[in-house]
Amino acid sequence: MNERNSKIKKNFWQIFYAILAALVIRSFLYEPFSIPSGSMYPNLKVGDYLFVSKFSYGFSRNSLPFSIPLIPGRIFYKEPKRGDIVVFKTPEDNRTDYIKRLIGLPGDKISMQSNQIFLNGNKIQSEFINNENYKSFNVQKIRETLPNQKSYSVYEFEKTFSVFNTNNFDEIIVPEDSFFVIGDNRDNSQDSRYIGPIPKKNLVGRAEIVFISFNTEIGSFLKFWTWFPALRKDRFLVSLRPKTDS
Repeated sequence: MNERNSKIKKNFWQIFYAILAALVIRSFLYEPFSIPSGSMYPNLKVGDYLFVSKFSYGFSRNSLPFSIPLIPGRIFYKEPKRGDIVVFKTPEDNRTDYIKRLIGLPGDKISMQSNQIFLNGNKIQSEFINNENYKSFNVQKIRETLPNQKSYSVYEFEKTFSVFNTNNFDEIIVPEDSFFVIGDNRDNSQDSRYIGPIPKKNLVGRAEIVFISFNTEIGSFLKFWTWFPALRKDRFLVSLRPKTDS
């Protein structure tokens, strides 16, 4: 009986330490994240599974599972950089995770005219790449370059169907301790044009790398026999850091 109790106790502590280690890794190092919508095409696709670094911008209650309020404010804070793909809690409910590209820092002046973003009075550099098709819609693939020389690709629909005019908005000033974020799929993204600037306290982390991706339109990855047909072989270990122009 003693031997049996000792074995049960040993198994209990092994499971406890494994769960504790998983919580520490998820809270302070890396958290897995899946892409549920097409707001970040062409750089992130539905079915992508990626790692988000939790330490990139310091830690807050949003670093912890269920946003347990154990961390006051934000500690070990490091300001995000323009061009980062960030995960954050939407200010609408402070619970739902969103993922967008950060382009505006505190104090920046941002406006948009005919799809063209103006940052602090200067037009963000853009370059047409080619025409593509996204879910039966014709889109233009465009390369944008920010003032810090970080570049990335975006989609612009040739014809928009939104009831909101997201291609134009008057100049705003990003508030202190807040950031302006926008989706790479410009006409299919709920971002700071709708929900406003993102407070520093809502930041969760920085998207680092796609470690695996499944084409959910082919088959469900929950079924073993559809894993391989649905696997996107070209999306294995894809870096999500924006490129730097030399």
